[in-house]
Amino acid sequence: MATPTPRPKFLDGGPKKMLIGGEWVPAASGKTFATIDPATEQKLADVCEGDKDDVDRAVVAARRAFESGPWSKMSASERGQIVWRIGDLIEKNKDELALLDTLDNGKPIFETTYVDTVLAADIFRYYGGFATKIHGETIPVAGSFLNYTLREPVGVCGQIIPWNFPLLMASWKLAPALGAGNCVVLKPAEQTPLSALRLAELCLEAGVPPGVVNVIPGFGPTAGAAVARHRGIDKVAFTGSTEVGKIVMREAAENCKKVSLELGGKSPNIILQDADIDAALKGVMMGMFFNQGEVCCAGSRLFVHKSIKDEFVGKLAEHAKKLKVGNPLDPETRMGAQVSEEQYDRILGFIKAGKEQGAKALCGGDSARATAGGGKGYFIQPTVFDGVNDGMKIAREEIFGPVIAALPFDDLDEIVARANDTPYGLAAGVWTKDIDKAHYLARKVKAGTIWVNCYNQFDAASPFGGFKESGFGREMGIHALELYTQVKSVWVRVRPQGK
Repeated sequence: MATPTPRPKFLDGGPKKMLIGGEWVPAASGKTFATIDPATEQKLADVCEGDKDDVDRAVVAARRAFESGPWSKMSASERGQIVWRIGDLIEKNKDELALLDTLDNGKPIFETTYVDTVLAADIFRYYGGFATKIHGETIPVAGSFLNYTLREPVGVCGQIIPWNFPLLMASWKLAPALGAGNCVVLKPAEQTPLSALRLAELCLEAGVPPGVVNVIPGFGPTAGAAVARHRGIDKVAFTGSTEVGKIVMREAAENCKKVSLELGGKSPNIILQDADIDAALKGVMMGMFFNQGEVCCAGSRLFVHKSIKDEFVGKLAEHAKKLKVGNPLDPETRMGAQVSEEQYDRILGFIKAGKEQGAKALCGGDSARATAGGGKGYFIQPTVFDGVNDGMKIAREEIFGPVIAALPFDDLDEIVARANDTPYGLAAGVWTKDIDKAHYLARKVKAGTIWVNCYNQFDAASPFGGFKESGFGREMGIHALELYTQVKSVWVRVRPQGK
């Protein structure tokens, strides 16, 4: 008899409402939409569907909270303590949050428990601690003047997050915004709204005043577009595809609001001939098959020195064949379901295109629905393509799925040119024992993050973001505070010396 799927209590009690002004309310239109478990294709819950009217209400609530509410009157220390408590509450409720994301997204419970929730708690604590360390400076200007700067919160921030790391992306956006003293209107992805709504409950429990955090589930063309263009929003942050990021930029131009974008990628993972093969194999597996390949910085272009390419790619395919794909709730599962039927079909379309253009699938290359989900769920086999050239679709476009394109190279100058031959520039990996080559490539490859002899390493203190069409602005670290603060210069005439 099959073990029943656990159901968090959070899902009980009818449609999940949106948070506006500290109150849980239905959509103005009365509409709801279903959020689906991609591993079973069963409905998890109905969620209230926000649109422009709801965003308008949320912006009014956020503006009121920012201009006249208790949030702006708190000391930085008091605000920091609240942000820190959110991190504590995430840790306290990590099992529930991990389960919500696994059910809503399809990713393995191992990842949501030991990666997503841990990093989410850490980032709130990081920016909770930073709240008292945001300050201005005095500047020795010419003449009889005192000149100093104030670093102030931007105001009302609109934040639009993707579906691949629902809790973590909400945390990456909310924590620095709140730590800097802003108020937020958050629009989670329609595919995965649940953990953002539960996080909003924890924000209220931590003591965040009404209107400081507002969460509007809904669809991109309605709720998302309303956030991007709203004249009452001072700054918009978007994580998602490059195509949609460009739309967000155009909409945000309506009132010249601050914009930060963390967009797509087609990251090169470069294996030099002197690399530690076993370590590199583990790194490539992590760099591609973590989170079912639904990672913006996934190392999907695998460049291997021609002298070791056949051996390395052959071993990689054998490793990939052994990867456990299946029930995301099984702690032994390492690859779960793709997030939706749309994404499932899209990835299979790329696999088909790779085969049609002459690439050879050394492993995978098909759906895993029958073997991993018993005929249900959006499962895809981990796939390693050989015989790829730089012009193929699978080597040029972001797939956002568990598909590696392996390509040989000969020398450093060649690999620099080929690694940079892409509109993207989010991340890259380098595997070598030669420190000179490592630093050379770290300087020459145009990407926001370079991992040397590792991959997919993150920390709340270290910035993350892209070059070129992978976006601009940085998440995490001190650099994220640039996105959520603005600088005011104050001049004061003083009595000249000796008078």
